[in-house]
Amino acid sequence: MSPFMATFFISIFVLLMQFLWKYIDDLVGKGIEFGVFVQLLVYVAASLVPMALPLSILLSSLMTFGNLGEHYELVAFKSAGISLKKVLQPLFAVVLMLSFVAYLFSNYWLPVANLKSKSLLYDIKQQKPTMDIQPGMFSNDLEDITIRVKDKKEIDGVEHLYDVLIYDHSDGPGNRKVTQAEEGIMTMTADKRYLELKLINGINYEEEENPQVKKEYTLARSKFKENIIRSDLSQFDLNRTDEELFKTGYKMLNMEQLSSAIDTLNKMKNNHFENFKTGLKNSSFLYSNYDESRFTQKKDSSQIDLDNYFSTFNDEKKGQILITATNLSRNSRSRLSSMHEDMKSRNKYIWSHEIEWHKKLTLPFACVILFLIGAPLGAIIRKGGLGMPIIISVLFFLLFHILSISGEKMAKEGAIDPLLGMWMASAILLPVGLFFTYKATSDSALFNFDSYTSFFKSFFKKKTASHV
Repeated sequence: MSPFMATFFISIFVLLMQFLWKYIDDLVGKGIEFGVFVQLLVYVAASLVPMALPLSILLSSLMTFGNLGEHYELVAFKSAGISLKKVLQPLFAVVLMLSFVAYLFSNYWLPVANLKSKSLLYDIKQQKPTMDIQPGMFSNDLEDITIRVKDKKEIDGVEHLYDVLIYDHSDGPGNRKVTQAEEGIMTMTADKRYLELKLINGINYEEEENPQVKKEYTLARSKFKENIIRSDLSQFDLNRTDEELFKTGYKMLNMEQLSSAIDTLNKMKNNHFENFKTGLKNSSFLYSNYDESRFTQKKDSSQIDLDNYFSTFNDEKKGQILITATNLSRNSRSRLSSMHEDMKSRNKYIWSHEIEWHKKLTLPFACVILFLIGAPLGAIIRKGGLGMPIIISVLFFLLFHILSISGEKMAKEGAIDPLLGMWMASAILLPVGLFFTYKATSDSALFNFDSYTSFFKSFFKKKTASHV
């Protein structure tokens, strides 16, 4: 169990580092509390379990049986009359229990983890960065205020700003309120809810619009020895969005909810298409001017003999019909193109739900299949530790992951059915796992190439003897 736990948490750690590297720009400089950051990592780690669990089962099983083979413990089992098949049985039962837990996790807990991580990550992305005033640069961190300082020093834990220039945009666009000061002292109130900027020896400039004469402003200037500007720091707080807004995403649903959503989406798609067909048919000039007494029908009563019907009109009416038909054809082509894109997007959305439904089942099967590959292969190569097992595990996991991603992408694009796309990796690797298990339990020399060449040598010898 210890190799499994070690490889599992190492896999989670590596995948978390990949997540942090991807979203580092959205997380740094936001002033996020440590508790919120840990909460995000916990939710993200839970959402990474479907990728880390199969890898850890593959690697730990390969390491365990590789160590047993390297230290001749498998030989001791066989000499005691215990076959490799019996050695595999209890571990296979444990993997089946892990697969069942993986199914429960994927169906019930993973949607919650996806919901929590997505909503929290969204709120962090929308969070304003913490205020960082750099000398010689304009800062817009504070709401309705733009500030620039020439120099900044920290004295006894208090920030002192020098040659301060402030533009106040609280009354609307434009620089009608400007403040200059020789020095500014920046502190926070005791409850840390407000930021106080104490300005020393400065001038306020304010342009006031003349209500009697448009576009005429009077400049008011006032000097001060001390002036305090207070800003509410709640604008830098993390505002949580209602999680109900994210619950409709297909990654936040379990299998029952996904099935219900798929049925609803299919009905909506079919109704939308039927309404479009009816509207397109009613927009036809001939259909809207249909007169049963003026045309003859074919044997199929649902079809109209258009040539016979068109000949019943005079030349002026025929010209009008042709012009109208041309315009209607252009409109219909545009509507058909728009409808095609709409149906394509609807199908992709439905396929995404179907893919997520199958993912709930492919995870437990992946655990079983990778165990069938890792355990027998470890017994065959008889190499433990972190050298050869890691290389082989990474190669097989990459193969499994590439097949899974390829099948998922093809299913999302509609190239193949979602059922085939999501089970393609399992269908390809299951025979490989069964083959390794057969070779290991029957003591076949899988990597002994002489056993393969001897077969062909004996085959050609028999063929040569028959000719003689």
